[in-house]
Amino acid sequence: MGIYHFIAIGGVGMSGLAKYLLENGHTVTGSDITDTKYVEKLRKLGAKINIGHSASNVPKDAIVIVSSAIRQDNPEVVRAMELGLKIYHRSGLLKEVAEQAQKETKCFIGFSGTHGKTTTSGLCSYVLDKAGFEPSFVDGGIVPELNINAQCKNGEHFIAELDESDGTITKYSPDILVINNIEEDHLDYYKNGMPDLIRTFETAISKAKKTIVNIDNKGIQLLEGNFVTFGLEKANYTAKNINYTRESTCFEVYHNDDFLADIKIQLSGTHNIYNTLAVISALCESGIDINSVKDCFFGFTGMGRRFQKVCELDGIEVYDDYAHHPTEIKATLDAAASKFGKENIIAVFQPHRYTRLKSLWNDFKEAFHNAKRVIVTDVYSASEDPIEDINSEIFSTELKGSEYYSGSIGDVARKLFPTLKKGDVVIGLGAGTITTLGKELEKQI
Repeated sequence: MGIYHFIAIGGVGMSGLAKYLLENGHTVTGSDITDTKYVEKLRKLGAKINIGHSASNVPKDAIVIVSSAIRQDNPEVVRAMELGLKIYHRSGLLKEVAEQAQKETKCFIGFSGTHGKTTTSGLCSYVLDKAGFEPSFVDGGIVPELNINAQCKNGEHFIAELDESDGTITKYSPDILVINNIEEDHLDYYKNGMPDLIRTFETAISKAKKTIVNIDNKGIQLLEGNFVTFGLEKANYTAKNINYTRESTCFEVYHNDDFLADIKIQLSGTHNIYNTLAVISALCESGIDINSVKDCFFGFTGMGRRFQKVCELDGIEVYDDYAHHPTEIKATLDAAASKFGKENIIAVFQPHRYTRLKSLWNDFKEAFHNAKRVIVTDVYSASEDPIEDINSEIFSTELKGSEYYSGSIGDVARKLFPTLKKGDVVIGLGAGTITTLGKELEKQI
């Protein structure tokens, strides 16, 4: 068994891999700049973790794991290079973990796409776990009902979220690759936009044994190949007779026009019908009888930070959502409006990265129709340098009816709280510090 040292071990993706290795009998060490809940969970599993980055943290015989956020001048990276240690990007480690699972005859199902890959990988992991199949998985978020983001078990399935943001999706060779959708995003990496994205996904497809796609998505329609398809009308797997209520969404699933099962989920919105179809398709294609697991779908309440209720303040409900792309924001607000009514929705939007705000400026302006009020906070830079004339204040002036609140999320909460009334539904939208909005609003009571 090896020794693995994770630099910035406290992130949701890195911690999931660390947890998987610990459960598989490996020694894990690591470091991070803050002591997070993920760090504490890993310590309880036996990991030795230091707070703060230092050359002295690096074991002399470890394999060192980094993410795209770790710079080459990080003292632990420098020390690892001095020692001649192997340095893997987290995707390289996930590749090895997946290949080992396949050697153990597990079916490797990888979920990908611009949107929904965390939800679909989490839903698939949850359903298999609750149905008693003991899956192994490494997801990109916490499954609330399981309170974990990864596990190493003895079942016949290995589930993983495969990230396209930096092209690393091409490293894997899954037995089943699921592509939820393809839209322009991560244009700091994909300089030529959609053509670059399509090339990357086609490379990933060429390495998969079987690929399942959402045929209703325009980006996916640009792909070439023979696929298993899911969609709302003309597809191998379809959803029909859809019925929405405030408490649930019900529909029938058909395979090539043959009835398969009645499905009931707690999740709202058309996008979550697609997410559920993606998982049903993958499970069926892996040999699972969907009727043996269908009752498990309703117990899934969504992944952490996916329209997740974080608190209630005297009749004011506060939700946290990771949506940071226009399509994701629109889907979240559509689902919220169908559940609570548009007149109750207050969207608090924290743009994520100057490059994304610049490249999708007009699309963002069209994403907020299903909110009564829109608050725009300062950009979360994610270490990017500012871009001239690309900022939240200017964006807010162009987004008709929106309000610009400057400062920290605490400052935003202090200004927002006095304007709220019973029945309001506040939704924090973004991939940065907006996730603390609920806690900051609670402080105002």
